[in-house]
Amino acid sequence: MSDGLPHISTNQDEANALVTVERGDGSRINIFIDPNCPDYNSNFLRLEGVQTSLLHSLTDHDSDLKSVKGQDRALLVNLAEEVAKLSAHAGQLKMDYESLRRGQGSLGQDLNTLQTEQGRLIQLLSDSQINMVKVVNSVSDALNAMQKENVGLKARVKADLQRAPVRGARLKGCSNGSRPRDCGDLYASGQREDGIYSVFPVHHPAGFQVIQRREDGSVNFFRGWDSYREGFGKITGEHWLGLKQIHALSIQGNYELRIDLEDFENSTAYAQYGTFGVGLFSVDPDDDGYPLTVGDYSGNAGDSLLKHNGMKFTTKDRDNDHSENNCASFYHGAWWYRNCHTSNLNGQYLRGQHTSYADGIEWSSWTGWQYSLKFSEMKIRPTRDPENK
Repeated sequence: MSDGLPHISTNQDEANALVTVERGDGSRINIFIDPNCPDYNSNFLRLEGVQTSLLHSLTDHDSDLKSVKGQDRALLVNLAEEVAKLSAHAGQLKMDYESLRRGQGSLGQDLNTLQTEQGRLIQLLSDSQINMVKVVNSVSDALNAMQKENVGLKARVKADLQRAPVRGARLKGCSNGSRPRDCGDLYASGQREDGIYSVFPVHHPAGFQVIQRREDGSVNFFRGWDSYREGFGKITGEHWLGLKQIHALSIQGNYELRIDLEDFENSTAYAQYGTFGVGLFSVDPDDDGYPLTVGDYSGNAGDSLLKHNGMKFTTKDRDNDHSENNCASFYHGAWWYRNCHTSNLNGQYLRGQHTSYADGIEWSSWTGWQYSLKFSEMKIRPTRDPENK
């Protein structure tokens, strides 16, 4: 046996050897631990058992250490130290193992929680997808319905625009063949049948048909829808011909509008529009509100009507304007109000300058909004070729 000191090491090359003691003479002592044991706690117990067994063996032979050769004695002491270190390392490994087991348990709980949350999210996504599909289908159906309705509406509007103006039967006159000045002449001539008749006011030889006149304040113009639809007043004085009659006249062909104005200083002005109509494209003009068509201004009174183009007629009991309030009630009139007006020829007869705002017989481009005119007259006639005017 060599006199060299024994060498103790862990042998990584031997799969089943945990501790190797190499003596001075070259011989080896291996301490085996089964690495395939699935229960690591039992490994720690076995390791502790080995340590205890070695310690007991060393204690039992402690009395014989004096008789043991120095080399063997050093071997046993060195072995005891290595076993102690190994035991301490094994204890640390056991603590680490327990900590890992606890961490594994906590991780398992976290994983279970995540799996539960994942399942809930998957269900929510599934429900959301189903609801989204329903919403998309609903919106798609609504868009399809709107598209079909839009196509149908465009077709109807196009047909209405392309359709020739409705021309009724030839307008009737007096039964005796004379030219009636008003409805009284028609009645006196023996006409009793309801209908549309030609009248020829004596003060308009140019062929205009008067549809509105204000001259002395003798007639109340702050009226409801039925009155403005049917007409009121006397044709020889203050009157409104009626939306129904104005519509029937204007759909016969192309009409122009002339408005004559006079203030209380006897100044006069006029506004003329080469295009005029009421309810031109309406299937049911009464239900549609008798919308105004007007354009091609000329004159010296200034334009105070084009702003009302396309607007429906509003009275105090039928609000068709774009204002939050009823413009007819607010400005004491009836007109094709927008929001609200630049003209108000059916307003109150306030006799010139007034302190209230825009509620008289107003033509704002000429006299502003606080001057009620003395006279206004609206009249229409079929448009003529320029050389025949």
